[in-house]
Amino acid sequence: MIKQTLYFGSPAYLRFKNKQLEIVKKEEDGEVIVRRPIEDIGMLVLDCPQITISHKTIIALQSNKAVIVSCDDKHLPHSILLPLEGHSEQSERYRNQISASLPLRKILWQQTIIAKIKNQIAVLEKLDRPTNRLENLVQKVLSGDPTNVEGQAAAFYWSQYIDGFIRDQFGDVPNNYLNYGYAILRAMVARAIVSSGMLPTIGIHHKNKYNAYCLADDIMEPFRPFVDIMVNEMFQNGNLDLFLNKTDKAELLSICQVDALFGKKKSPLMVGVSLTTASLYDCFIGKKRKIIYPKLL
Repeated sequence: MIKQTLYFGSPAYLRFKNKQLEIVKKEEDGEVIVRRPIEDIGMLVLDCPQITISHKTIIALQSNKAVIVSCDDKHLPHSILLPLEGHSEQSERYRNQISASLPLRKILWQQTIIAKIKNQIAVLEKLDRPTNRLENLVQKVLSGDPTNVEGQAAAFYWSQYIDGFIRDQFGDVPNNYLNYGYAILRAMVARAIVSSGMLPTIGIHHKNKYNAYCLADDIMEPFRPFVDIMVNEMFQNGNLDLFLNKTDKAELLSICQVDALFGKKKSPLMVGVSLTTASLYDCFIGKKRKIIYPKLL
């Protein structure tokens, strides 16, 4: 079942009652209450300083493996709240994850970069842009990507993405839209990692000691092109601005419901990402040799 992503951009009181999330808002003609089954919620995005959420509600959401994303005063995702316990075999899964050998992690990173570049090729094909450079580079990705083929591919990819575009986290539009979409992906992937009983902190490649989501940043790489094509379409339609409005955010939040091919199975990203993280753990224990990553349709 596809879990719902709920966005709150105006004052509200969120409480848990009768196994449902009650959303209480004050309107001119009185109080309005909307209810949502707690088990149907996969992500909450809180984007207003006048939102109050009860502790009981937080516990109920976390018990159902929902992720809570809090936005800052610039309306960009700032923090992610995840449950400490996501799986019945969690301690064993932590040990297997942490003890994964360096050669295995390098092979998994190689698979990750290959999957990312293949999805970048699919994006450029949709945009009717040349792909020969990426097709040549994808054949050169070695275990651990020691020659940084990922960076070489990125340089070409962004040069073709939009004429004159420079990918920079703090750069001009549509960089802010890409940042927002990637933040949603990061939360979605982190949620799936925890649900699969692993630590989002211990990566297969990223290892910044100040980063609490190294594994999420690793695994989300092949998912990024799904945001890229969505933002490009928004850009071509002339709908982008210096600041994201509610309509923009709603469209980017819908990334979780975008269909992709996971192996031979078509599935929304929010559902299919669990196949990715489950296959990753199977690689850690030697049950599988390859991560199941999404393919752009």
